[in-house]
Amino acid sequence: MATKQSSKKKRLILRTGEALVEGVLDYLCAEPEIVLGELDGPVGHAIANLIGDQVKGHTKVYAILNSDVQVRPVTVMVSKVTVRDHRYTNILMGTVQAAIAHGVLDAVRAGDIPRKKADELGIIYSVWLDPNILNVPAGQVDHKALFDVHREATAKVIRKAVRGEPTIDWLLKNQNTVEHYFHQQGIEGKC
Repeated sequence: MATKQSSKKKRLILRTGEALVEGVLDYLCAEPEIVLGELDGPVGHAIANLIGDQVKGHTKVYAILNSDVQVRPVTVMVSKVTVRDHRYTNILMGTVQAAIAHGVLDAVRAGDIPRKKADELGIIYSVWLDPNILNVPAGQVDHKALFDVHREATAKVIRKAVRGEPTIDWLLKNQNTVEHYFHQQGIEGKC
């Protein structure tokens, strides 16, 4: 009985996470939300449904290092923004997709995702690419900075999900001192 309980505790059935990382330019903002869990559980079923249920403007794709090189744990990207422009698509499915893939591998390398679990886990990754990036003249998008922000946000959101951060104790203690960024009077956010 103890063996079953201890192996059950090691399973990551379903974890959630949210993170925010901003760069120095207005369009450099990553605010991922993820669901992470075992492929033989609800996350795996959701991944199969997402890949099989493509919707125009919200195509779901795997995080890849490059064509033909999918990362582990399997990570499905879902855009928070309706994609209507080929330039936006190229940035999302290029720079940002590669950054997310690298961030996933960074999380494995850091031990936030155990290496031995990399083939057993899946991630549903709700990705934000600021639509205002289309206002930046062609050729002037800082792809390195964009890559760095999304890579950092990916590793951060996975770490928070696996560790269950913020904890309920932290939330209860800080509930009245944390104010929503866009709720503050007179402040306009970059994201």
